[in-house]
Amino acid sequence: MLKTQIKKVRKDDERMNNSFKKSYEEILSTLGVSKGTGLNNKQVEESRKKYGYNEFTPPKKESFFTRLLDNLKDPMILILLVATFISLSTNVYLHYSNQHSDFIESIAILLAVMLSTTIAMTMEGKSQKAFETLNQINDNIKVKVLRDRKIIYLLKRELVVGDIVFLETGDKAPADGRLIEAFNLKINESMLTGESDDVKKNAELVLDDDKTPLGERKNMVFGGTFVTEGKGTMIVTSVGDDTEMGRIAEGLKDSEEDETPLQEKLGDLGKKISLIGTFAAGIIFVIKIIKMMNGEGITAPEVINAFIVSITLIVAAVPEGLPTMISMTLSLNMQKMAKNNSLVKKLIACETVGSINVICSDKTGTLTENKMTVVDIYSNGKLIKPDQLQSGHMIENFAINSTANLQIKDEKHEFIGNATECSLLEAFTKTICSLSPTKCINYMKEGTLCESKCSKYLNDKEVISNYEDLRHNAEVAYQYAFSSDRKMMSTVIKNGETFTVYTKGASEKILDLCTKVAINGQIMNLTDEIKVELVSEIEKLQSQAKRVLGFAHREVAEMDWLNEQIKIEDEFIFDGFVGIADPLRKEVYDAVRESRAAGVDLKILTGDNKVTATAIANELEILDADALVLEAHEIEDMSDEELLNIIDRIKVIARSKPMTKQRIVDVLKKKGDVVAVTGDGINDAPALKKADCGIAMGIAGTEVSKEAADIVLLDDSFSSIVTSIFWGRGIYENFQRFIQFQLTVNVVAFLTAFLAEIFGFPMPFTALELLWVNIVMDGPPALTLGLEPPRKHLMKKEPIKRDASIVTKDMLSRIILHGLFMVGMLIFLLVARPFGDPSNETQQLTITFTTFVMFQIFNAFNSREFGTDSVFKNLFHNKIMLVTIFATFLIQVAVTQFGGSIFKTVPLDLVTWIRIVGFSSTIIIFGELVKVVRKIINK
Repeated sequence: MLKTQIKKVRKDDERMNNSFKKSYEEILSTLGVSKGTGLNNKQVEESRKKYGYNEFTPPKKESFFTRLLDNLKDPMILILLVATFISLSTNVYLHYSNQHSDFIESIAILLAVMLSTTIAMTMEGKSQKAFETLNQINDNIKVKVLRDRKIIYLLKRELVVGDIVFLETGDKAPADGRLIEAFNLKINESMLTGESDDVKKNAELVLDDDKTPLGERKNMVFGGTFVTEGKGTMIVTSVGDDTEMGRIAEGLKDSEEDETPLQEKLGDLGKKISLIGTFAAGIIFVIKIIKMMNGEGITAPEVINAFIVSITLIVAAVPEGLPTMISMTLSLNMQKMAKNNSLVKKLIACETVGSINVICSDKTGTLTENKMTVVDIYSNGKLIKPDQLQSGHMIENFAINSTANLQIKDEKHEFIGNATECSLLEAFTKTICSLSPTKCINYMKEGTLCESKCSKYLNDKEVISNYEDLRHNAEVAYQYAFSSDRKMMSTVIKNGETFTVYTKGASEKILDLCTKVAINGQIMNLTDEIKVELVSEIEKLQSQAKRVLGFAHREVAEMDWLNEQIKIEDEFIFDGFVGIADPLRKEVYDAVRESRAAGVDLKILTGDNKVTATAIANELEILDADALVLEAHEIEDMSDEELLNIIDRIKVIARSKPMTKQRIVDVLKKKGDVVAVTGDGINDAPALKKADCGIAMGIAGTEVSKEAADIVLLDDSFSSIVTSIFWGRGIYENFQRFIQFQLTVNVVAFLTAFLAEIFGFPMPFTALELLWVNIVMDGPPALTLGLEPPRKHLMKKEPIKRDASIVTKDMLSRIILHGLFMVGMLIFLLVARPFGDPSNETQQLTITFTTFVMFQIFNAFNSREFGTDSVFKNLFHNKIMLVTIFATFLIQVAVTQFGGSIFKTVPLDLVTWIRIVGFSSTIIIFGELVKVVRKIINK
C-alpha cells in the first residue's frame, strides 16, 4: 500500500524536483521545517508516508522458471536433454513396434538432470541471500542530521524529505538536497555528470531556467556524490528512486554483472578439461561404433546408448559446479568475516587479501584506539590541565572552529564527527564545569548557575554557556576547511565592525604563521628564543606519542578578509597548543608481531610529525637497525629508482600527503609486492583505490574512503586487518581443497570408464551412475571442504605470490597419485572380482560403482590437509563435513540397496559392505604413506 501511495505522489506532486529554482527559505517554508529545529517525530512520519524511505526499489527478482531456464541453457545439460529426448523417442518407437524397450534409464537421466539443476539453483539462491545480507550491512551509512533541535546520527535509509543534513569533507551525500549553507563547499559529481572537476557550491544561488544541467545546479547536492572540500548544510528534497542517482539505478536494474577474475580463471580451467573430456569421449564413441560394426551390427538403441555414455563422460570430466561452489563459499565466508569485523565489499578481495605482503597503515584509529583525549594544554606560557584553562580565545577556538558534536549517553560523551575535534569539545566542557556531562548539560538547559565552575570570562564577557550556545551566538562569516595539504582549519567570526579569525592545526604549521604570542596575559612578539622554547615543549609531548595541535587567532578589519590579495591566514597571535593522547590498541602489539611472522611488512604512513611517528614505531618494535624514518618532503625529490632501492628499509613516512601514499603504493607494486592500504579520510582514497587491497575504517572513515576500499573494518582495528589476512589465506586454501577434491573425482570417473572401454572390460558405470556421482560429489561434500576452519599455520607461511596458480604442483601430484591409485584399485575389482559372486555380472558392477563412490568419500578427508599434515590432526574441526560425509554415505547405501530399478544395482550383504568400506579406506592409508615418504625426502 505504501509503495502505491508513494508512486502516486511521484506522479501527482513534482514540486520538489525544481528546488534549484527556489531559495532555501522557500524550501524550508514549503516543507514546514525550521532551520534551527529540524523535523519532529510527527513530521518524519508524515514525510515517510508521502515520499517513502531513502532507498532504491530493488530490481525485480527473477522468477523460478526464468532461473530454471537459465540453468538449463548450460551446453552439457542441453546435450543430455537432447540425448534423453532421442532415447525416449526411440524407446517409444520400439514399444509400439512390440520390440524391447527401456524407459527407466531415460526418465532417470532426465530426473538426474533436473535434480542437478535444482541443486545449482538452490546454491545460487543461498549465495544471493548472503550477498543481499552483506549489501544491507554495506548500506548502513550514518548521516549527521538535525531533528527536534538535536544533532544525531541516522542510517541513510532513515532519511526523509525535509531532514536537515550536515555535510563535511569526505562525506558521501545521502540524498538530493537544497543547500542552506556552504562554506568553501566543493563536491565531486563525476559519477553523475562525467565531469572530473570538483564543483564549488553556493547556497545563495537561485536559478530560473528549467533546463539548467545538473552540473550547473550549484545550489544543490545530489545523492552519491562526494564532498571533497569544505562543509555545508542541506535540506533533503528527494529520497530513494526520486533522486538523480535513483533514476540512473532504475536504468541499471537489467544490466548483468561481470564475472570476477577468480570465476574467469576457474571457467578457463573448466574449458580446458572440457576439451580434453570431449576429445576422449569422442574416441570412446567411435570405439563403440566400431565394436558394433564388428559384432551384431549397428542398432538405434545401441547408438543412442553409446552417445549418452559419451556425453555423460564429458559431464563427469567437467567440474561444472565449480564456479557456483566458489561463489557460494565466498559469500558464506564473507559473512563470517563480517562477524569478525571485516566487511568484504568485493569478491576478488577475498582472494587478494591472502596474498598481502605489505601493509601501509595509517596510525590514528587503526593502530590506536581513536579515543582522543586532551591531557595537556599549553597556555599563557605554562603547561596545565583542561579544567585549568582560562584563555577565552582557545576556549572559543575549541567550540566554534569545529564541525564536530557531542552527545550525552549513559552520562558519557559520545563523539559525533572528527575524533580530534570531539576531544577538544570534551575538553571545553571541563573548562566550564567539573560535574558529570549529564549534570552539566542539565544546568545549562535550566539556565542557572551551579556551585562549580560555570562562571568564566571569555573575551572579557562573563558567559554561562555550552559549546552549542557559543556556536549559535557566533556569526560565522566564512570557514576555511581542513585539508591534508593545508594541515589546518580556520573560521572567521564577525564581531560588529571587525572579524576574529580562529585557526587550529599542526603545531609547527601554526607557529610558522604567527608573529606574536600570548604569555601571562600579555601579547608579545614571537621571538626566536620563545619559538625555540615552544618547539621544545611541543617535542616533549610528541616524544610521548601525543598528537599536538596549535591554536591561534587574529583580528581583521571589516571586509579585508574578503580581499583575495590579502592573506587571511597569516600574522596570527599564538594562543597555545594541546597534547592529545590516543593510546595504542592493546591487541595491536600481538597483531603486528603476528603479521611480521607471516611475512607481512608494516609501513606507517601518517599525517603526524616525525617525532610522534617514531615514538609509535618504537613502541611497536618495527624499527630494525637499518630502518628509515622519513618525512614526505624527503622523498618528493627522489626518482622512482632511488625510492625503489630503499623502499624495503622505509618503515615510517611522517607528514604523509595523498600523493605520497599513492606513490609509495605504485613503487611497491612495481617491485612485485601485493599491497594493502588502510585509511579513513578523503586524502586516503587515491591510495586505497590504487592498492591491491584497500582497507577503510568503518567507524571513523569517510564515505569517500569506504567507497574506494575493497574491505571495510567495522571496528577500525589493525588486528582486524591481520584477521582478514588470516581468513583470506584460509579461504584461498579452501578453494584449493575442493578444487583438488572435485578434480580427483572427475579424473577417476573419466579415466576408469575410458580404460575399461579401451581394454574391453565391461563399462563399470552407467550414464545415470556417472550423473549421480557428479551430483553427489559436486554438491555438499565439496562445499563443506570450502568451509574448513583456517589453519593456525597459515600465519607462519609466506604470502601467496601474485602470479601463483591456484592448482599448485603439490595439488597436481596429489590428484595424479591419488587418482591413479583409485583407478588401479577399481580396475583390479573389474579383473580379479575379489568380493561377492564373480559370475554375477550385475553384482560385480554394483560393487565397482559403490566402491568408486566410497573411494571419493574417504578421499575427501585426504583433501582436507596439504603438505605432510596427517588427516587425523584436525579430524573433528569441521563437524559439518563429518555430518555431511556420513549423510552422503547413507544416501549411497539407499541408492545401492533400493535403487536397483533405476541405477541397475543389486542389494549387497553386510559382509560385502564391510569389505567395500575397508577396501576403499585404503586411499587414506595410501595418502598417509605418501606423506611419510615426503617427510623422509624433505629431511
